[in-house]
Amino acid sequence: MLQHWSTVLAEHWGIEADLRRLDGEYDLNFRATGRDGAGYVLKVMRRVCDRGLIDMQVAALAHVANVAPNLPMPRVKPTQTGDLLVEAADEAGEVRLVWLQEALPGICYAELHPHQPVLIEELGRAAGGLAAALEGFDHPGLARAFKWDLMQADWITSELGAIADLKRRALLEEICAEFEATQTRVAAMPPQAVHNDLNDYNILVTGNGAAGEVSGLIDLGDMCAAPRICDLAICAAYVVLDHADPEAALAALVAGYHKVNPLRRAEIDALYPLLRMRLAMSVVNSTLMAQDNPDDPYVTISQAPAWRFLEGAALDAELLRCRLRAACGLPLDDASARIAAWIDSARGSFAPVIGVPLDAAPMGSLSVEAVATQRNPFDMTHAEAAALGSDRFGPDDIWLGYYREPRLVYTAPAFRKGPWKSSNRRTVHMGVDVFAPAGTPVSAPLAGQVAFTENRTGSLDYGGMVILKHETPTGDVFHTLYGHLDPDSIAALKEGQEIAAGAVFAQFGAADCNGGWAPHLHFQLAYTLSGMGTDWPGVADPDELYLWEAICPNPAALLNLPDAHVRWQPTDKDEVARIRRDHFGGNLKLTYDDPVMLLRGWRHHMFDEWGRPYLDAYNNVPHVGHAHPRIQAVVADQLARMNSNTRYLHPAQAAFAEKLLSKLPPELSVCWFVNSGSEANELALRLARAASGGRGMVTLDHGYHGNTTGAMDLSAYKFNAKGGAGQSDWVELVDIPDDYRGAFRRGSENPGAAYAAQVDDALARMATKGHRLAGFIAETFPSVGGQILPPEGYLKDVYQRIRAAGGVCIADEVQTGLGRLGEHYFAFEAQGVLPDIVVLGKPIGNGHPLGVVVTTPEIAKAFAKGPEFFSTFGGSTLSCRVGKTVLDIVDDEGLMENAAMMGTRLMSGLQGLAEQYPLIGDVRGMGLFVGVEMVTDRESRSPATQQTAYILNRMRASRILIGCEGPDNNILKVRPPLCVDAEGIDLLLHQLGAILSETGSQP
Repeated sequence: MLQHWSTVLAEHWGIEADLRRLDGEYDLNFRATGRDGAGYVLKVMRRVCDRGLIDMQVAALAHVANVAPNLPMPRVKPTQTGDLLVEAADEAGEVRLVWLQEALPGICYAELHPHQPVLIEELGRAAGGLAAALEGFDHPGLARAFKWDLMQADWITSELGAIADLKRRALLEEICAEFEATQTRVAAMPPQAVHNDLNDYNILVTGNGAAGEVSGLIDLGDMCAAPRICDLAICAAYVVLDHADPEAALAALVAGYHKVNPLRRAEIDALYPLLRMRLAMSVVNSTLMAQDNPDDPYVTISQAPAWRFLEGAALDAELLRCRLRAACGLPLDDASARIAAWIDSARGSFAPVIGVPLDAAPMGSLSVEAVATQRNPFDMTHAEAAALGSDRFGPDDIWLGYYREPRLVYTAPAFRKGPWKSSNRRTVHMGVDVFAPAGTPVSAPLAGQVAFTENRTGSLDYGGMVILKHETPTGDVFHTLYGHLDPDSIAALKEGQEIAAGAVFAQFGAADCNGGWAPHLHFQLAYTLSGMGTDWPGVADPDELYLWEAICPNPAALLNLPDAHVRWQPTDKDEVARIRRDHFGGNLKLTYDDPVMLLRGWRHHMFDEWGRPYLDAYNNVPHVGHAHPRIQAVVADQLARMNSNTRYLHPAQAAFAEKLLSKLPPELSVCWFVNSGSEANELALRLARAASGGRGMVTLDHGYHGNTTGAMDLSAYKFNAKGGAGQSDWVELVDIPDDYRGAFRRGSENPGAAYAAQVDDALARMATKGHRLAGFIAETFPSVGGQILPPEGYLKDVYQRIRAAGGVCIADEVQTGLGRLGEHYFAFEAQGVLPDIVVLGKPIGNGHPLGVVVTTPEIAKAFAKGPEFFSTFGGSTLSCRVGKTVLDIVDDEGLMENAAMMGTRLMSGLQGLAEQYPLIGDVRGMGLFVGVEMVTDRESRSPATQQTAYILNRMRASRILIGCEGPDNNILKVRPPLCVDAEGIDLLLHQLGAILSETGSQP
């Protein structure tokens, strides 16, 4: 067959090509790859095919190419004689219609996972662009009568008997009834040419970017004339299938479509019934086909995603209507626009909600950025909630809390939207708070009726709550909500009871009855109760603000205040990024394609400007956890006293030194305190040279020791990078002892000794340059080099060679010290060696700038012969207290033991993932120092750099922070604070496993 049609292609189009059969329901489709590499799709129509149908498709493609040339649609390739369609006999001698299209790049949308919102929005734009282009296309073939015309879908009503499952049949009957109620309204909408089958196999996507890009809309074989919303509904029906968040997917699709081809509200309202009817058509049709083709398992298997959606948790149709309108920036309905206009026009005339004007009341921010009085953002205590604002306002003060302000105070389980601490949570306040003493009377700003009252007794809930119903002079209805009331004050209210403007109907509750909060009123406005009823979300998910701002707008006017006065203005992330670009060095790198702006931290989590939580599995600086209360207390206490330096005696310096030296071998007994690991390594270099009398250094290729001049000269990761200064002649490099992908691998005879022997060659090269050896420096376990654990015996052999040549051995323990390894306090212990100098850096200060150099008395004595050493802030009183506190916390909270337990849990889980996913070539680590090496092929061990970048950014999108390292940036680096718990480890493993199954992670 392939040879026959290859001959036809060459005869008519003059193209010599290799053919590959593609899937097709009725026709023959072949992917043709020309000798020049060009791609085509040869389309051989079924034996009995209406020529007018093909002519319509050819004409439509030509029309789209003319009016919208940038749309990703295939172009028809004419024959050598200029024909767009030819007749050719098949092997049986029967005539077929044959035509040729230029192939588009990419894979089917169905084959790409996951379908991220940015891709779905782009698909919406493409679908909207195609519909706009086809609006001006006409052809006699569009007036078709066939089963896949959504406006003719009622044919399935008479076929529902084929559905044996009575529950399923009843569901389809409900969908048909809903469609029937919608059909007349849709039929009144103007028809136009539509694609009519934008399913997940007729959409092509490429893997460009983390989310992919739409690269093709293909197959116009089901074209017909119908209202354009039918086309969008068909596309939407496939977008929602097996999507984790179908509502968000629909919002992204519709928003993208609306941007290029604006929708009317009536069209948006018809989308969901049409979507469900399309899926109903699909399952009924496949059931009927299965009766005719009982041996074809695909027929019924293909039903499964549709049934999963139709039988899954039903979407609230009214709330979805609001969501889709809001996603397009359209009013929820005609009434909401009129209500907004009337409230604004009456601003200043409403009765004071607490009996006094609020225009002089100060605003008090409770935002993520503004306050840190709540210590644990996952568990606000009763005392903290009851004292909210007391750091700035007195108990009798009246002050206001912002509308649309992200806060971390909402820690009750009801605010979290998933099983993990870093799951989506509702953080954005959708009302205005009025803080005043308990017992303050609450008045209605305008006349209304009691619609609902309740005493919500849960912790951090509303306490007493009232909803009032109001009408504008033209009869439009809206509601206001009053929360945190004294339940006794509203006990006598009855549903339907009239409340006059200015009438007192409640009182502020005290903390013991208002949900546990400092006395205040939560005041909220709602244009509609669609999808809410009486259970209003007073706090919204920041990713759904487009919806909840439309439903619950700023209520400032009802308080006789300007909107801007009570609307929280966030720090503009884009503006922060702009200032950074304009005023920071261009080589100051940001992590991730979409950088994060992080404003708070707690233990092993961080929070962005909207209060979204992130699992921090990357930062080793907060060694004992972000915002540790003991460190905070020590810093505040010492700064309230004094802060000086090592020119003066202070017991904190001695205490810190004694605590640190108690963790080290007795031979290492002299220390210097400095400001950073970079400064510490710079000092270590000076010590080595003073002790040895030499200048030359041996170090690891792709190692990193800091950004001071000497440290940079020792850091091949920097000096060999693009734009780097290059290798200094006094530095000699040896390979990183990588026994997975390096020259000497696990399983070979003594790879540690083989790597160590490279030192001899380095020393020989150094001698030829006339340099005397000063020493050897390495991260004991190379981190930037790829989270490497050197082979057994490596450092013993290296140290022996260096010392025999008169050099000093320096262990850079910035990444691995202080209990991170679980089994050992320092990495050099795992290698069974005793360094001459140990360097410690950032983790010992837990975010405070601190580094330490520890050495022997002999080396210290040699260094003391030189000029005085002094670091203004190195060894400051404050730094010494912080450093000792970090060491105390590691001991007191069992963090070294926790690193061992969590590291074992992490390594076990990663090894389990390695058994499932060939992309993982190697899992290595100790404690909470872990690397996962990604390879495209386990035999060649070729680095999967592209896939690693994808995983890194997808983990960030899942709000899990990890890093990547190694010469080829193909090693995931997992290095969380030592306080990480089992939930954090399990989340990381769960999400990494999910991402490894995604298309972007495949070799």
